[in-house]
Amino acid sequence: MVKTEPRFGEVEAYERFMGRWSRAVATPFLRWLRAAANAEWLDVGCGTGILSELVLAACVPATIVGIDATPEQVGRAANRMVDSRACFAIADAQALPFDNASFDIVAAALVLNFIPDPPRALREMRRVVRPGGMVCVFVWDFEPELSPSGPLRKALRSLGIEVLPLPGTPASPLPALAALFGQAGLESVEATTIEVAVSFANFDDFWESQTTLYSPTTKIINSLGQDERKSLYAALRTTLSEQGDGEVRYSARANAIKSTCAKSGARVSG
Repeated sequence: MVKTEPRFGEVEAYERFMGRWSRAVATPFLRWLRAAANAEWLDVGCGTGILSELVLAACVPATIVGIDATPEQVGRAANRMVDSRACFAIADAQALPFDNASFDIVAAALVLNFIPDPPRALREMRRVVRPGGMVCVFVWDFEPELSPSGPLRKALRSLGIEVLPLPGTPASPLPALAALFGQAGLESVEATTIEVAVSFANFDDFWESQTTLYSPTTKIINSLGQDERKSLYAALRTTLSEQGDGEVRYSARANAIKSTCAKSGARVSG
């Protein structure tokens, strides 16, 4: 049995595997938020800074602070960002180093399922958001294998290879996310699904992105014999047929949820 834990310190591999998907899903997510201009943002689990970069480009924030527990990811985010409105720091989502009511919008993109104690992290997000502000999250829809690694995981199973659920799979459906928000005292909740398609230059471009050191399935693939790897490669080529120009394109789905926090004078449960 091979564990499927990601290696977030492998920054280049992370960018190659998840970078294009993060950009694809974050763009419609930000449109859905309808965030006011001049807001002060906190990007929880900022990774390499993709969400922060898109917020700066599309949402006219006053400031955005990105935090992540992985030093390599924070370093990449800080190095790529030249906008004076943005800053990044190493911090734990379960113990945010900010005063109460410090931000207008607190966002967490593709990270909640990897946090050891999601309800605690959400309570921290609620603590640092201002009255009338927003806490918002999106995660991949892991349960029906609709994450970017879904085709690869399905192909592995079709060959009789055991594939463990990805971290946070039970909490990825919208009802489960809503329940987590409720546990954290986050009310006035809205939710939606976001389906996005990403293109790869050819099948080998797809294959290389999926078999990086970062990918949670890499250990499984590395444990296979040569014949099994060939069978996996062939099964995926059949599933993800190339277009006339050789391009490979497929879709993934994310679940998004947001809560507008109670304004001053309103009673908040929890």
